[in-house]
Amino acid sequence: MDRFQNTGQPDWDWWGKLWPTPGATLRTLGVASGESVAEVGCGSGYFALPAARIVEPEPVYALDLDAALLDELEDLADQQEIENVVPIHGDARNLPSALTARVDTLMIANTLHGVDDQSGFIGQAFRAIEAGGSLLVVNWHDRPRETTTVAGEPRGPPTGLRMPPAATEDAVLSASEFTLERQVELPPYHYALVFTR
Repeated sequence: MDRFQNTGQPDWDWWGKLWPTPGATLRTLGVASGESVAEVGCGSGYFALPAARIVEPEPVYALDLDAALLDELEDLADQQEIENVVPIHGDARNLPSALTARVDTLMIANTLHGVDDQSGFIGQAFRAIEAGGSLLVVNWHDRPRETTTVAGEPRGPPTGLRMPPAATEDAVLSASEFTLERQVELPPYHYALVFTR
């Protein structure tokens, strides 16, 4: 199965320029101690690893289609002595088989714009989250790609694929019974929508 359109693991160096403190970002979005988390499209763990520190000893299920990135995540978890990350080599198009247990929080960062069947994915995400749990969607603002630069280079998905907050909200609410709780600005180029189940 192919990756979602225009998604992939960014270089950690420029990723760190956008979010120098990913743990603080996660806390701002409501990730809290004692809650289980799943990150869909986790890559090598830029968010999954700090999430694991926050929710320890609860699990963080780190799902990705790229086995090499999951190997890198496991190596980093070992180096950082993080024991509650559960790498899952699987496809987000089939969440029920990839995630064997419901979670309190499901996060999808910089990926929804490339999902071919957004409605189907959101429906599966709804079923994967505990009642009262949260869906966190982090997206690039719909600005021209040439204006979203990191280290002097344009970054992020093509301009035409970017989703304004209203489009993300509509994609989620039209496909499920989530409720929009709040929008969070993540300067310089991102926003997050926090939904509750």
